[in-house]
Amino acid sequence: MAARPLIGISTYTESGVRWGVWQLDAALLPAGYPGLVQRAGGLAAMLPPDAPEHAAAAVARLDGLVIAGGPDVEPVRYGAEPDPRTGPPARERDAWELALIEAALERRLPLLGICRGMQLLNVALGGTLVQHLDGHAQVPGVFGRHPVKPVPGTRYAGIVPEETSVPTYHHQCVDRLGAGLVPSAYAEDGTVEAVELPAGPSAPWVLGVQWHPEMGEDVRVMRALTAAAADRAPS
Repeated sequence: MAARPLIGISTYTESGVRWGVWQLDAALLPAGYPGLVQRAGGLAAMLPPDAPEHAAAAVARLDGLVIAGGPDVEPVRYGAEPDPRTGPPARERDAWELALIEAALERRLPLLGICRGMQLLNVALGGTLVQHLDGHAQVPGVFGRHPVKPVPGTRYAGIVPEETSVPTYHHQCVDRLGAGLVPSAYAEDGTVEAVELPAGPSAPWVLGVQWHPEMGEDVRVMRALTAAAADRAPS
């Protein structure tokens, strides 16, 4: 039996998390992320924030990487002043995940960005973000759904060729695309819902989606990542 590829997933730290009799700082990740990796045929490894200089060593041990959803990227990262509706910065997480993305791109490691992860991928490649848009997070703390339409001929369209309804919760989106990225899916209002580096014989597998596949039943995007990772994994 072929080895299951090892997929790293970025996590975050929270202060004063309570479980049982304990209230301590914790490294957290919603269970949907490792669950989706496992359902797609991979082994999930949590990557809590660390010093950015350790990112390359972490990535070197992986077959694929997922940058998870979370808080807003600090606007200074893309040369903007913060909008009043932009959330507080998560500087430790920004630095760690940007270093992970840079290391993954350098190593040509299969990479999937989810929601914030897609936005951070865009920023890592020199792009910018719209700091607030309405209609993509209707009720605080509740995932909504809306349709996304693939762009024919893209990597994403090869994975999910039809228009689909996806779980969504975000208030920011891609503005100017980062270097080399192309849009590969749109929402009905024109919001870019997926970006990628174009496929090619020697191109790395890099995709970002604005929605949250870990909150749905469709495993095709994660299965495509794990398949790309399996191609790199030692037998």
